[in-house]
Amino acid sequence: MIDADEPTVTVGLLTGGDDLPYALGLTRSLAALGVFVEFIGSDKVNAPELHTSRFIRFLNLRGDQREDAPVLVKARRLLKYYARLIVYAARAEPPIFHILWNNKFEYFDRTILMLYYRVCGRKVVFTAHNVNAARRDGHDSWLNRITLRIQYRLANHIFVHTEKMKEELKNDFQVPAEKITVIPFGVYETSPRTELTPPEAKRRLGLSEGEPAMLFFGQIASYKGLEHLVDALPMITAKVPGARLIIAGRVKRGHEAYWESVKKRLKQQGAWEATIRRIDHIPEAELEVYFKAADVLILPYTSIFQSGVLFLSFGFGLPVIATDVGAFRDDVIDGETGFICAPGDPHSLALAVERYFKSPLYRDIDLTRRNVERRIREGHSWDTVARITERVYSSLLKDGRRDRELPKVL
Repeated sequence: MIDADEPTVTVGLLTGGDDLPYALGLTRSLAALGVFVEFIGSDKVNAPELHTSRFIRFLNLRGDQREDAPVLVKARRLLKYYARLIVYAARAEPPIFHILWNNKFEYFDRTILMLYYRVCGRKVVFTAHNVNAARRDGHDSWLNRITLRIQYRLANHIFVHTEKMKEELKNDFQVPAEKITVIPFGVYETSPRTELTPPEAKRRLGLSEGEPAMLFFGQIASYKGLEHLVDALPMITAKVPGARLIIAGRVKRGHEAYWESVKKRLKQQGAWEATIRRIDHIPEAELEVYFKAADVLILPYTSIFQSGVLFLSFGFGLPVIATDVGAFRDDVIDGETGFICAPGDPHSLALAVERYFKSPLYRDIDLTRRNVERRIREGHSWDTVARITERVYSSLLKDGRRDRELPKVL
């Protein structure tokens, strides 16, 4: 039990064993406000910072998540994790469970597990990083939508990152407005920062110091519009001599055929030699090299609400050229933090890239990096996210009782 002089707000933070930058940023700032956090994690997110505060208790329920393990080992360890989670939900002290990500069996998590949490008397807060990712990825279904509807109905409160996401929750899933809070997407701060200079970072990737470099970073998937960037490359290199494109990230499961089509397109366009490719997961320790070697990040997405890669880039002070989808226009300010172009339009993208490399943003890239980083830290600090989150926790607990009343789910 927590003593009377200890924090009165306690929460079980269910991370899904992934996304350390978001989970750690939120946890540290909540702890600084006096919120006691039971961090439900895995080997993958077991950071030293989670063991230095008396307001944080790290519980490694997920354990090992190595993808090279045999299938039977993966199945056994996942079932063990679910068993531990079920026991935890029944015995845990926190009256609030805050779900950052669902686990492997999303349909089960959205329905049976959510219902179980509520039957156990927990108030459930859910962060919807994507309102309906299946629709974005092009494989929506009635089962997907029904299970999403159930999770959104069973949640006591839902956090989203943009007003457009709030509108989608209201219109597509009939979630009451008072049950939704828009919070900023906190800037990523877990990636190591060293004295590595951009010229040295360029050399590590085989670039010369003055070579204009664009970066496409993150999982490769069809909704990210990489093919439009590939189609724009010949136009870009014609206007920006020596321009190179760095493609860094692994192929998202189910999108292997898409990546093969992109590679074919690169060769057909004669742009293969203009690219540097690392098609694999990029460890946290190596992120700095890519974001310092690049002069601009390109987000040619065709569908998205918000992207963690955008804030990762801004955290390194790297400006962004993004398509006008989701909430990109809110954060990519023309001439200040980057430029906006039309989605699905290689010509518009090429013009935006040309405009960037002729602008003061590129000519004085060191000053630009400092300004971009300062701006994002002011508007997307974890302190702001934590304060809003703590207020929601407190409002849910104002009656001082556990939640035994279940809503209608359909």
